[in-house]
Amino acid sequence: MEVLRIATSGSVDDGKSTLIGRLLYDTNSIPQDKMEALHAASKRKGLDFTDLSLLTDGLVAEREQGITIDVAHIYFSTPTRKYIIADTPGHIEYTRNMVTGASNAQVSLILIDARKGIVEQTHRHFFIANLLRIPYLVVCVNKMDLVDYSEARFNQIVEDFQVMLDNASFKGQEVKFIPISSLYGENVASRNGTISWYQGDTLLEYLEQVSFDHEDNQHPARFPIQSVIRPRTTEYHDFRGFAGKVVSGHFNVGDEVVSLPSGQKSKIKTIEQFEKQLTVAHARESVVITLEDEIDSSRGNMLVKTTEVPQQLKEVSANICWMDQQKLTNGKTYLLQHGVNRVKAKVQQIQYITDVTNHLQKADKTEMGLNDIGKVSIKTAAPIFADAYQNNPANGAFILIDEFNNTTVAVGFID
Repeated sequence: MEVLRIATSGSVDDGKSTLIGRLLYDTNSIPQDKMEALHAASKRKGLDFTDLSLLTDGLVAEREQGITIDVAHIYFSTPTRKYIIADTPGHIEYTRNMVTGASNAQVSLILIDARKGIVEQTHRHFFIANLLRIPYLVVCVNKMDLVDYSEARFNQIVEDFQVMLDNASFKGQEVKFIPISSLYGENVASRNGTISWYQGDTLLEYLEQVSFDHEDNQHPARFPIQSVIRPRTTEYHDFRGFAGKVVSGHFNVGDEVVSLPSGQKSKIKTIEQFEKQLTVAHARESVVITLEDEIDSSRGNMLVKTTEVPQQLKEVSANICWMDQQKLTNGKTYLLQHGVNRVKAKVQQIQYITDVTNHLQKADKTEMGLNDIGKVSIKTAAPIFADAYQNNPANGAFILIDEFNNTTVAVGFID
């Protein structure tokens, strides 16, 4: 069964957690004992209704403040497919959590409070969804019950959002607008008849129809080597396999491959997965590949098809989201991790910082602070084998690590 990955976002109190709770409730995904605990918790809060947002606000601080702080992953399923939802924070100070939560999403779900309309965080979250090249964007205009289910109000928000779409750098997103009331379940998984002027799909109906044909298989084949397997047994004394996960594309038995950075070539002899022999390995599959020839390859190297060799980059231009309290300045050195390959790197220049509310680029900045997004130039001590993020997202992202305290300080997307 297919798994659809969704990232929710929106400003504070737009109703993300309630919407997710409503989806779980309407798809009968909440166990009876948890429903009873929800009823009890809602009564303790003095509410005369069941607060479905408590399902996702797992931290004590989240429940006390009524906000989302950490990224919560929620799992549910329908007869059609399985779902993984990343419920990301709405506060500006947790923007870095939104970036990491949305990094693997196929659908970005942005909530807008019908009373407030588009706010600063709407711009920020749309900018990130666009930067990450998330193919499907669902804009849920929530709390329609608080504006008397006004069609005019909904149309005005759609018109305002269209201005952002017109200014976006990535034009390939499919965008769907849905008026909803997550508190009462209108247009989430079913219709109550209160928004009769809307004839489109409910949120769940749309998600059930989203098609994805494993786009990673359409990208160039990339196989970062995680380890070399050499069993110390008499029976398999001459076995030498390369273990890892195919991050994009696919490999077939018999394909001619080249190992980077050595440049040595061979052909794939076998593809093994546990006790099975495969003829092809697809994107996101973990396998062991053996070659017809003994070539020099180890952890951090990469196998690629000879017809699809990526660039070996020692100088990188990339968009990054800064995730550390300590500011970034020109000349600082870090560890750059691209897949399993980790190399020393220096940030040579901060080219500009982007104001995500208007897409303006501020080129006079000499430092980046927490949650800033901008473009930098990086030089690495050894090459990385990367693609531009827009061409192959699975092989175009990296993180920067503080080598002294092992903290992840930035996530980057290669130009």
